[in-house]
Amino acid sequence: MNMKKIVASIFAVMIAAPIFLQAQKASPKAYSFNNLPVVAQTSFKKDTFNIVNYGAKGDGVTLVTKNINDAIIACNKKGGGVVLVPKGLWITGPIELKSNVNLHLQKNAILQFTRDFSQYHLVQSNWEGLPQMRNQSPLWATNQTNIAVTGYGIVDGGGDAWRMVKKSKLTETQWKNLVASGGVLSEDKKTWYPSQKSLEGSKIKGNPGEIRTDKNAEYYDSIKDFFRPNLLVFTSCKKVLLEGVTFQNSAAWNIHPLMCEDVTVRNVYAKNPWYAQNGDGIDIESCKNVLIENSTFDVGDDGICIKSGRDAWGRQRAMPTENVIVRNSTVYHAHGGFVIGSEMSGGAKNIFVYDCTFIGTDIGLRFKTTRGRGGVVENIHIKNISMMDIPGEAILFDMYYAAVDPIALVGDKREAPKVEALPVTEETPVFKDFYIDNVVCDGAEKAIFVRGLPEMSIVNINLNNINIKSKKGIDIQEGKKINLNNVKLTIEHGNPLINIQNGNDVTLKNISYNSADLLFRISGDRNSNIKTSGLDVSKAQQKSEFLAGAQEKSLQINK
Repeated sequence: MNMKKIVASIFAVMIAAPIFLQAQKASPKAYSFNNLPVVAQTSFKKDTFNIVNYGAKGDGVTLVTKNINDAIIACNKKGGGVVLVPKGLWITGPIELKSNVNLHLQKNAILQFTRDFSQYHLVQSNWEGLPQMRNQSPLWATNQTNIAVTGYGIVDGGGDAWRMVKKSKLTETQWKNLVASGGVLSEDKKTWYPSQKSLEGSKIKGNPGEIRTDKNAEYYDSIKDFFRPNLLVFTSCKKVLLEGVTFQNSAAWNIHPLMCEDVTVRNVYAKNPWYAQNGDGIDIESCKNVLIENSTFDVGDDGICIKSGRDAWGRQRAMPTENVIVRNSTVYHAHGGFVIGSEMSGGAKNIFVYDCTFIGTDIGLRFKTTRGRGGVVENIHIKNISMMDIPGEAILFDMYYAAVDPIALVGDKREAPKVEALPVTEETPVFKDFYIDNVVCDGAEKAIFVRGLPEMSIVNINLNNINIKSKKGIDIQEGKKINLNNVKLTIEHGNPLINIQNGNDVTLKNISYNSADLLFRISGDRNSNIKTSGLDVSKAQQKSEFLAGAQEKSLQINK
């Protein structure tokens, strides 16, 4: 080999090596149900700091904010331990948790956060994945390590004092009582606001709380009541434990770990009124190594939700939520039982959900995003899910999320999104590599709904051993490598049983059903390689129809 070739070879290695190392570093660790992520646990000294010894009075009248925070500071300075909240009704303002402190609520202890808004300072915070000015969260921590909220008591966020309420979500008597309690109504008289400041904030288009140099303290204060705080916000903390406690009545999101690592949520009950606007149960945002188990959620918005920031801010943060285990948990009322999105711009991966029950959630398994988000959601594993009484879809993938309630209320007008292909950019979201096995649902509006974008199909969705009783069947739009195996449908309206619009590499094996007027409706000029086997076509009055440029050769029905 001559000198030129030797130099060229060395130069090629020098270029390739960093690229190879970068690819190796970026490659995610492979996990499976037999090899789940490991979540580091907390550990605390036994030293106990009773808030009563710091002057707190559980009489339901005295404000004990300083007493509790003093106990936490003392505990932290002495190396950590347990800050004890005895039984009683404790009225408090915001509480800041510090490293090595376990805030422990005894049985029959109620930590009631005050409805006096003056106790909550405006701070630079976060709203649905965007930096925003917000009222200080009732229970918060930033950059702390080894912290916990445990016990048997109740943490009440006083959210009813903060929340707006839609008339359509209450009975006539409830609405009259709410209006008579005070507050103000919107111009159309359809929404109640707790104060004029809250109403004024709702009138501002865009992001009223956006942090900008042209907005001064006077501006933010003029709409202060509009900036509802999340109940619990732990930011950039490591080794977090929430165990045994009931978190209820949050002004906005209930439990919100943000950019945290090694989070355990065990035997927790998250509770909100079903009409609570933005009243999510738990939102895991840009966190790594998370375990949620043996917990119950009954809330006003999504139940168990995975997020990672919104739009450009989320992409710039570039912190996916990853290595998450959700098991042995129940969700009652919620917009979705287990949810990813819609603020998933930093991505989500290595998520494992199993042995969970959803009863009465608007949607069962809900994966949502929209153009502008960007981000990649991948390597999602779900099994052993039981559902009943689902008003919407049992399983939903939707890239046209429109920030509205999943079930239309009386008077709501919903229009189908305009379908057009746009250029693929960093703002284009990606859903891929979902593995869902053993799902049973007794009662849903639609069994399975997959809706991708014309420029970005939802890719590699694998559904196995699915048994759903619903009004409608399967709807796949802009999906690629969609694999359904051993799916049993008991439906009311089979017209069609299976709708496919621009589906590619769709495999349907062993699909059974009770009856159908029309088995397949294929539409669009970009369908290809739709294959079925083990499908009894004799139960359908009509086998297939092809619309909007679809060709018969795109569908192969095999016995």
